[in-house]
Amino acid sequence: MRILCISDVEERWLYDHWDRERMAGVDLIISCGDLPATYLEHVVTLANVPLAYVWGNHDTAYETHPPEGCVSIDGHLRDFRSLRIMGLGGSIRYNEQVHGYTEAEMRRRCARMALLAQATGGVDVVVTHAPARGYGDLDDLPHRGFEALGALVERVRPRYLVHGHVHTSYGRIERVCEHPCGTTIINACGSFELEIPDETIERRGGLFRVDAL
Repeated sequence: MRILCISDVEERWLYDHWDRERMAGVDLIISCGDLPATYLEHVVTLANVPLAYVWGNHDTAYETHPPEGCVSIDGHLRDFRSLRIMGLGGSIRYNEQVHGYTEAEMRRRCARMALLAQATGGVDVVVTHAPARGYGDLDDLPHRGFEALGALVERVRPRYLVHGHVHTSYGRIERVCEHPCGTTIINACGSFELEIPDETIERRGGLFRVDAL
């Protein structure tokens, strides 16, 4: 499975100069937030594959204009061809104008989603806007990661956590790092292509229904 992860920065090759060759073979697009609804609508229309998204801290306009033709996974656990994806958008709430959460609020969100994942067979990819604290975040409050997300990956051990929020232009930002529990953490700022071999995706059964993309 080939997944195009996008976040924060609009890519010219996806908007002004659509690169059909580069998009060939993409099965799913995941937005980690802070991208205009019109941009996501343009991308999903031309790509003609599912686009799943979470809210970034600057996506309050989604309240009146959510991205049409796209699927919100924020606060949900969804399946795509047996790949299980969890969404937790937003950043640290550093003022009242952003889509954000306190650490305690995010801890409660993560606890609820962890219980759901454990009851339904686990999760493969956690999609967030903010990073986990200490893994690709910065020290200033607006770009500080959540301790709760680190606790979440330790609890449910997804293969990947994909986030945005921290722009690669901010300095020496690691695109990919590893959490001690084995989760690969990816900064999707702009775009990042993720390949997951189909034969490594677990086919889950069980009694619990999970919403499907």
